This record gives sequence, structure tokens and C-alpha cells, in this order.
Amino acid sequence: MNLLTRYMLKQQLIMMVFVTLGLLCVIWLSQSLRFVEMIVNRGLSISVFLQLTSLLLPSFLTIIIPIALFFVIVFSYNKLIQDRELIIMRAAGLSQWALAKPALIVALLSTAVCYFLTLFYLPYSYTQFKELQFSIRNDFSSVLLQEGSFTDLDGLTVYVREVGRDNELLGILVHDARDPDAQTTMMAKHGALVRTDEGPRIVLLDGNRQEVNADDGTMSILYFDRYAVDIAQGVVEEGLRYQDARERSVYNLLTGIPPDIIERDLNTFRAEGHDRLISPLNAIAFSSIALAVLVSSSFSRRGQTGRLLFAIGFMVLCQATGIAMKNLAAKNPALVPLMYMNALIPIALGLYWTFRGPVIKARRATTQEAEA
Repeated sequence: MNLLTRYMLKQQLIMMVFVTLGLLCVIWLSQSLRFVEMIVNRGLSISVFLQLTSLLLPSFLTIIIPIALFFVIVFSYNKLIQDRELIIMRAAGLSQWALAKPALIVALLSTAVCYFLTLFYLPYSYTQFKELQFSIRNDFSSVLLQEGSFTDLDGLTVYVREVGRDNELLGILVHDARDPDAQTTMMAKHGALVRTDEGPRIVLLDGNRQEVNADDGTMSILYFDRYAVDIAQGVVEEGLRYQDARERSVYNLLTGIPPDIIERDLNTFRAEGHDRLISPLNAIAFSSIALAVLVSSSFSRRGQTGRLLFAIGFMVLCQATGIAMKNLAAKNPALVPLMYMNALIPIALGLYWTFRGPVIKARRATTQEAEA
């Protein structure tokens, strides 16, 4: 690795770290806003808050890193063009490979980090998040029941109009959809949240329970003076709990079969598994787009605004298409190859244009001179 390559690589790595941390802080702030009210009004500790929000960050890093890398490459090479440094490097005899080499090294390092996140750390961190969420639900259930808002507790939706003195709950609505075939809705004038050996329960006083028959559509209403709803109902021992897609390994997502994976979730889980294998490649794809637009282009006194906008637009299009392909593949598994094509085609086209573009332009210029 020559001195110039080390210089460019160092600059891009430093910028990559700062841009990634900046975007990560923005994401962290946006995600933590929904937990701030729990700290101020519900007594959630700062340590639990930090742990809960930090466990969500790895799932965003796989999206942030390729985008941050794209803008780092665009900024660094655009600055080289504006300062005429790229022209000097080419005049000194540096090839396209020598100019693109630092960016490609950073892209490969970013891809390796993304693969570590998607294959290993993401399932671990999200599993820890779900376990901590379950702990909060059982030990700090009063934190979750926010006054004047609907709270979703994995199939159990709870609304509390007001929290009175001694944690008395006023104006309670509970919709229990944990059993899709027997969904019920309960309303009560008041009640309380109590803790038992089996977990927290909401005790409803002076209310009614409504249930619709799925076969004939008739509704039955039961009026009660006292009724208890188990919040922890349906939760089984650790290791037997039905895991979300982000909690599972790629191997399990791609090979799991019923009853390990519910039949209706098979296609969604398969799409998630393929996306874990594809999303890290966006680091190489986005860097290839930036290199194709900037490194292969010649200097223009009018600036690089048009080329930069084209590169940004193409990157956004690839990102949006990747999300759309994942959603479509979750409904139709036959579309999974399109997910791979969406990542591989920009890489192939970008690298080809980066290394072959100047050669084609030189040939055209020679041809035009000969014709003249």
C-alpha cells in the first residue's frame, strides 16, 4: 500500500466513523423519544432506558453504514476533483484501480462489519431486547400503561383514560387479540394493576366483556363486577417462546419449518433471511455507484452538481427497491432472486463503468480525432 493510498484510506475511515456515529445518534434520539415519558412520569430508571434503546441500534446500523459510506466517498472524491488533486494523480500516472482502491477497501471493511451484525450480533441483541421488554412488562408494568394512550403488549391492547390516586386506573379498555379465533374486548369504569405469582394482572371493576362469534358474527356481552386479565398470558418458559424473525439466525430463517415457524410466517421469515445475506452488499453497491459517477468522470468547470444528484438519486432508488423487493418476496417467494439482482447489478455496473469508462471515452476521443 503506497503513501497516497494510505492517506486516502485514513481520511475516508475517519470520516466514515464520524458520519456513522452522527447518523446513529440521530436514530438513537428518534427512537429514545418514545421512552422519555416513561422516565419522567413512570419512573423507568436511566440504566434500563439506555440498555433498552442501545439494544435496538444494531438493526439500524446495517442500514446506516452503507449510506454513510456512500456520502463519505462522494464527499472525499468530490473534494479531490474540486481541488484538482484527482487531475494531478492521473497526470502522475495513477490508474483507475489506484484511485478507487481506498474506497473499495473501506467498502469491504464495511461489508464485513455489516455481515457480523446481520449474522451474529443482530439476533443476540434483539433477543436481549425482547427479554428485557418481558422483564419490564412483569416488573414495571405500570411503566407500560401510559395515561391517555393505547399500549400494545404483544396482542393485548390496553387504554387507560386516567391514573388516579394509589395507581387506580379509570376508564379502562382492553382488547385481547392473543387468540385470533377468540378476540375479546373489555371495558370497565375503574380497576387496578396488581402483581401475582403468575405475573401482573389488570383487575377490572364494574364493566363488560364483549366477544364476537367468528362463525355467525353474533356478539355476546357479559357484565361483571370484577374481572381479571392476565398480562403475561401466553408467555412460556425461556427457550420455548415463539421468536420473532430478528431473533433468529439466518440458518433458522432459511431452513426452519413448522412447528418451529408458523406456516403463515414462513415466507416472511425466508425473506428476512435472504435480506440478512443481501443487505451488507449495499456497502459495495453504493460505493460502486459513487465511484462510477466521480472517479470515472472528467473534470468540468461547471461543477459536479448534476453527477452528484444522479448518484444520490440512483442510491436512493436502489435502497427503496431493496425494501420493496423484500416486501414482495415475503408474499411471493419466487421474487427472491430480484432481491439479489437489486444488490449485484449496481455492483457490476458501477465497477465496470469505474474501470472501463475512461477507456471507452479515450477510444471515442481517438476516433473523433482520426475522423477530423
